[in-house]
Amino acid sequence: MNYRKKPVVIQAVQFHDTAESLSAISDFSGKTISVDYQEPEHPYLKIETLEGTMSASIGDWIIKGVKGEFYPCKPDIFEATYEKAED
Repeated sequence: MNYRKKPVVIQAVQFHDTAESLSAISDFSGKTISVDYQEPEHPYLKIETLEGTMSASIGDWIIKGVKGEFYPCKPDIFEATYEKAED
């Protein structure tokens, strides 16, 4: 059987290792965020999801789901799945 994804407008912010990006993600999620710099050349954002703590790499999108949950999405998947919507 074939299924089509329902047209749903989501909110998302892209993760970059900058003060502006981290502030935007914190404001967007309404939570304190944490970045792991254990490997300084590959920092990752720790984000609480419905499935537990997940990691987002630089360039990943942080998506707010339809139930208010947050989760990371790789850029290629984001580009294949979503398109810019009118505000």
